[in-house]
Amino acid sequence: MNQNGYQLEAAVNGKPQIVLQMQGVSKIIKGKAIVNELSFNICKGEIVGLLGPNGAGKTTTIRMMTGLIRMSEGDVLIGGHSIRKDFNKAIASIGAIIENPEFYPHMTGYDNLKQYQRMSDGITDARMDEVVQLVGLQEAMGKKVKAYSLGMRQRLGIAQALLHAPKLLILDEPTNGLDPAGIREMRDYMRRIAEVEGISILISSHMLAEIEQICHRAVVIQNGKLIAVTPLGEEAKAGGAIPLAIRVGKLEAALVVIHKQAEVQIIRTDEANSEVLVSMPDDQVPELIAALSEAGVRVYRIMDNKQSLEEEFLKWTGGNRIA
Repeated sequence: MNQNGYQLEAAVNGKPQIVLQMQGVSKIIKGKAIVNELSFNICKGEIVGLLGPNGAGKTTTIRMMTGLIRMSEGDVLIGGHSIRKDFNKAIASIGAIIENPEFYPHMTGYDNLKQYQRMSDGITDARMDEVVQLVGLQEAMGKKVKAYSLGMRQRLGIAQALLHAPKLLILDEPTNGLDPAGIREMRDYMRRIAEVEGISILISSHMLAEIEQICHRAVVIQNGKLIAVTPLGEEAKAGGAIPLAIRVGKLEAALVVIHKQAEVQIIRTDEANSEVLVSMPDDQVPELIAALSEAGVRVYRIMDNKQSLEEEFLKWTGGNRIA
């Protein structure tokens, strides 16, 4: 279970079920690699953020995933079906909003969804009711779309993308232009989609704070290449050592104790503030505190010293701005 309160669906043998597989995907235009051998996976019920600075290849990557442009090399598998070799089955498992959702403004929200239902096979009225409730638009379906707020139009777009029960939902800047209340609302609905429907979500966004709050992982690309895949929230803590800043009464005595702890690594010390920054497994913290106490070292404060996603992003990309 992660910080957002939902748990990834597991397949037999306890391994997460893979929904999206990017397998060495490249896009070469006039001899230049816009996307260069990009590979990563997304599991069932997982929310993943796709990040990168200007010109990193995020939009090109999404367009190749959805079959809007051809890939030069590699393949994309959705639910085990190849975009290259079995396009119809692969694309049937994708719901996407690229840029802004478009609707007939003079028609009601209900009639817009009904129009999409007519163009697709197997979408029942019961399924329409399900997705409308999932995105919280029950009270607005009788209103004309031209009267909708930006947030309501975004949610209607998500409802439309979910009608055919896809395995993967791709959202390009889903909170762009929304006010803080609308952003929080959108975040809640995306969590619900992942939890209730078990749908995987890929979000391309420049809002790092939002990605950090909602996503299980972030995939960072630069110049078309994968440069980092990092867990977020509880997944990050479960993945290994955590950085802690410990303020003590006697720094030298504390360092003697810490050096004796096999799984604790000293990153740096701050003599002026009598602080030591360490990296250690979360389950070893009680043992370290007990050892310090036994040695007569007073502990005044322990703080999580994890870098924010923004700080890590700037480190990975050499300070390039995101967009």
